[in-house]
Amino acid sequence: MSNADLTLQIPDPLYQRLVTTAQAMGRSLEEIIIHALTVGSPPDWTDVPEEFQAELARLDPLDNDTLWQMAKSHQSLANMERYYQLLKKNQEEELTSDEYLELENFRYEADLFMLKKAQAAVLLRWRGERFSLNF
Repeated sequence: MSNADLTLQIPDPLYQRLVTTAQAMGRSLEEIIIHALTVGSPPDWTDVPEEFQAELARLDPLDNDTLWQMAKSHQSLANMERYYQLLKKNQEEELTSDEYLELENFRYEADLFMLKKAQAAVLLRWRGERFSLNF
């Protein structure tokens, strides 16, 4: 198989993401670009609500071991129980202002947790890692 040389101008944000990914994976930028052309660009995070984008962007440079830990992580049982208590109370009666703020914080943290888990899994898959959905 022969190779062809190509000069290509790409937007700086995409270039930076490819460089960051190459560094995180310990691979050359050329390998990452060829991989991106073969299977598509790294998973994007710009289609999630803006309030979560910065947190998801921080996952791009992480190594695979760190992403695996994130993808396999679970919420603490104590936090989940408290969250469900607040949800139930909110359905049955009015929450105090402190409880309402606590519930809103739990909602935000739960959303962020699930988005980070999903993004970690997508990044791992894009990087060629294999896993089942039962982790």
